[in-house]
Amino acid sequence: MKYFDFTQENSAMLLIDHQVGTMKLIKNLPLTEVEKNTLTLAKVAKVLKIPVVLTSSQEDRFQGKLMTTLAELLPEAYEVRVKRAGIVNAWDDENFVKAVKNTNRTNLIMAGITTDVCLVFPAISAVREGYSVQAVMDASGSPFHLSEDLARQRMHDAGVVLTATITMIAELVKDWSRTEGVELQELLFSEVLPPKLIESTSTLY
Repeated sequence: MKYFDFTQENSAMLLIDHQVGTMKLIKNLPLTEVEKNTLTLAKVAKVLKIPVVLTSSQEDRFQGKLMTTLAELLPEAYEVRVKRAGIVNAWDDENFVKAVKNTNRTNLIMAGITTDVCLVFPAISAVREGYSVQAVMDASGSPFHLSEDLARQRMHDAGVVLTATITMIAELVKDWSRTEGVELQELLFSEVLPPKLIESTSTLY
């Protein structure tokens, strides 16, 4: 399986269909956690100046608009988001693929609001096109545990690397002591890690 080191210089962030209606379908994880991790990925991309591609599907129907906070965090990416008319696999939309290619990045960090539909297909398609792909599993979810498990297995078998938000942050930062590292470490402790965990850890020092 091909895998390259992910850095802020060679990676792009792809956030797929994080729409207010579709988000209600997630049942295998707390919706608040998925939302929090998605916004964290957006903040990480902003701090590290990683290009972001946003896409949505049928905003005028059940799926609804992209998360308001996501649009506020990434106004430029939101403005040029790829609005699909109904194509399930975002990679089958030529405008989406064009936007990805325009980033000139070979490594793709992907999260799709539903793992079993929004994420699984473009992640596998991108690997087949020669990209190295990491799927951030806690910024994605599914209506059923079974469909989530099967989608994860399918991606893994196809060569997609499965990861989590905290792991992705650490891999991209490389060094917590640099300016961006300090900023993202503060983000990690203030917004990502559970407060109770931080409190219990602080008592050890």
